[in-house]
Amino acid sequence: MRVYSIPLRTRFRGIDAREGVLVEGAAGWGEFCPFPEYGDAEAAAWWAAAEEAAEVGWPAPVRDRVPVNCIVPAVDPERAHAIAAASGCATAKVKVADHPGSAAEDVARVEAVRAAVPLVRVDANGAWDVDTAVRRIRELDRAAGGLEYVEQPCPTVPELAAVRRRVDVRIAADESIRRAEDPLRVAVAGAADVAVLKCAPLGGVRRALAVAEACGLPCVVSSALETSVGLAAEIALAGALPSLDFACGVGTLALLSGDVVAAPLAPVDGVVAVPRVAPVPVVEWPAAEERRRWWVERVERVRALSRTA
Repeated sequence: MRVYSIPLRTRFRGIDAREGVLVEGAAGWGEFCPFPEYGDAEAAAWWAAAEEAAEVGWPAPVRDRVPVNCIVPAVDPERAHAIAAASGCATAKVKVADHPGSAAEDVARVEAVRAAVPLVRVDANGAWDVDTAVRRIRELDRAAGGLEYVEQPCPTVPELAAVRRRVDVRIAADESIRRAEDPLRVAVAGAADVAVLKCAPLGGVRRALAVAEACGLPCVVSSALETSVGLAAEIALAGALPSLDFACGVGTLALLSGDVVAAPLAPVDGVVAVPRVAPVPVVEWPAAEERRRWWVERVERVRALSRTA
């Protein structure tokens, strides 16, 4: 068991460093890296995904390459344009609603990114209420010359459904799927046009494929900000989906200051190859002793909880 801590290039999701645990099993390596706000019960799905990778492996892919969108954090317009232009990707996902009063900054960031790539989607991480979401989506849609979709504009399924009825832009559900007791509620409620899948919080590639089949929505796969070890599982999921209509958010290694493998799973010319197993970690990013103990204890708790479930 290896505990890593890698600084982020830019603060993202309220954190400055990405931490997690790498585990080795009969099939290879897996990664356990639930965010701090996830309790042990939620984190059990992340452990299941790590165990699947390490002990079982993944289903055979139906494609050997996956298109990738670049990630643009909540940065100034000049830097946003530079990130998108240098990515080699045709699609960019832009973080918006990073703080109260961000409307003008968000519009400027989206305009700058749209000048660099042809397709722009935005992610609000559930920050808006319904009326705010409707207003902001219309503003950002104009700034982008037509948004591809808006990811998780509001926190709840009923709010997503209400927004979807009032705007002409596709609505994508992320947290409403990966953090829900019933991931299929989004489809049943008519709350989204696109399902964002992340295999780690959904419990692994096979469980995520089952959610995709049951929800019946077009799917896009997104990273949970893993190293290349965990990212391999997300790419394997994208490679195994029966159909893939959107570029996937698996280009997140650009947000990290480093990686644990010698050859990171970074996109080239906007695509990434689908791996059959996770790459072997060879680079050390050791966490401080206090953080190492914290993660080891967390693994022990979650593993015990998983065995009694």
